[in-house]
Amino acid sequence: MTTTKSSSPLNERHLSSAREAIAHADALQAHPSYRLAFADDDFLMQDELRHVRLQLEYLKPQLVLEQHKINATVVVFGSARFMSPEQAAMALTHAQQQLAKDPADDSAQQALVAAKRQVRNSRYYQQAQRFAELVTEHSLAHPKQAVTIISGGGPGVMEAANRGAYQAGGKSIGLNIVLPHEQQPNPYITPEFCFQFHYFAIRKMHFLQRARALVAFPGGFGTLDELFETLTLLQTGKATRVPVVLFDKAFWQRLINFDLLVDEGLISPRDMDLITFVDSAEEAWHAICDCYQLPSE
Repeated sequence: MTTTKSSSPLNERHLSSAREAIAHADALQAHPSYRLAFADDDFLMQDELRHVRLQLEYLKPQLVLEQHKINATVVVFGSARFMSPEQAAMALTHAQQQLAKDPADDSAQQALVAAKRQVRNSRYYQQAQRFAELVTEHSLAHPKQAVTIISGGGPGVMEAANRGAYQAGGKSIGLNIVLPHEQQPNPYITPEFCFQFHYFAIRKMHFLQRARALVAFPGGFGTLDELFETLTLLQTGKATRVPVVLFDKAFWQRLINFDLLVDEGLISPRDMDLITFVDSAEEAWHAICDCYQLPSE
């Protein structure tokens, strides 16, 4: 009988595993001082072990992505507060019904204004979803030029990006973060690529380490934080230049007076070349394709 490599005694483990050691130590039910260091949560949670936790938090996603040969990503940032068109329509209907019950109710009037804004802004969700579909469709059709969508893992634009990849039949990454108000991972992230972080710094490293482009939709402090950190890395040469695409030119130019920064000598005119403004998912994808000479159809 021929013995396969996997079942051969020559290839079997001959030293006890860490799991076996933990099981043995637990069975003794000894004092906490007897616990194995790597199995002692109280020990690992000490301030003095922060550098170890930082390393572990970096290594876990790193090893998983390496094992799955994820080498190139497209980062999608944007507000967690935008609703899908379906959710926004339901919110508007509910707000209209509440106001109809009491037209003089100030809170109902404010809710209606907010619901109308959500309907208007749901186009960002829709466009982020469409963009991720385009990226994923290309990657499935051209495996040697594949790029994987990566988001912050939560709702809003993040959900839209993961959803677009999912509906195109591909995989995507979600980098969740533990927050005081718990963030739940959206249901469209590929399960094996759904990670959770405690340290913002390590999460940011994983956003940019494999990034071949960054697409930022309108968003709040978190989106601005990631955007400006990326631009600073590119401006200073700490990172190789990649496309930074800002969706909705009117919004970004209203929000940030880029011309003022140039006029006051705070940035160089050529620094504006780091940014590309677009107004549709197709424009965003074409901008990335032009940079890397990829087929956009």
